[in-house]
Amino acid sequence: MKRLLSTACSETSFNIAVLVIRVTFGLLLLVNHGIDKLKHFAEQQNSFPDPFHMGHMPSLMLALFAEVFCAVFIILGLFTRIMAIPVVITFAVIVFMVNKGYSKEAEKGILFLAGFFSILLMGPGKYSIDGAMGK
Repeated sequence: MKRLLSTACSETSFNIAVLVIRVTFGLLLLVNHGIDKLKHFAEQQNSFPDPFHMGHMPSLMLALFAEVFCAVFIILGLFTRIMAIPVVITFAVIVFMVNKGYSKEAEKGILFLAGFFSILLMGPGKYSIDGAMGK
């Protein structure tokens, strides 16, 4: 009981928690958002949100990079912190520029932003390719 109420964290439990967070958020992003954007690429290329006025297609390509390429690397734990940066930027844009702050629709974006920002701060953990390489 004493251990259950403790605020201390063992290295193993921290690494398992980072693994669970990394894989869960990465898979959710890849499966529910990235692959969906790939499937409907032709339909979205002229109507995708363009908050920086650089064109619908470049905005879609940047979102695809973050939601597919970076998500796969985060799941594997390879270059995790570097790959988390584009994802955090993407969700910051979604939350603060596209949805303009908190709303019921922005809730999912806020959760992804918090999750990937946590991954950015914590790193890949021991149970990752980066951890296996000793980075």
